Amino acid sequence: MGAVPKRKVSRHRRGNRRQHLALTPPTMVICPRCGSMMRAHRVCKACGTYKGRQVIVLPPAAE
Repeated sequence: MGAVPKRKVSRHRRGNRRQHLALTPPTMVICPRCGSMMRAHRVCKACGTYKGRQVIVLPPAAE
């Protein structure tokens, strides 16, 4: 048989245990080259640069 709790865990104690499980939104920064919003420490999806270098070549935008 598995472990069975002796007492009910209160909402306060349960909440204290789970308080670090909350999701946080990703950190967004402005791309220094094109000015669009991008996730921190990642390649810009709009212009394909990272740390001032062209990392990926993106196809021209279809308009």
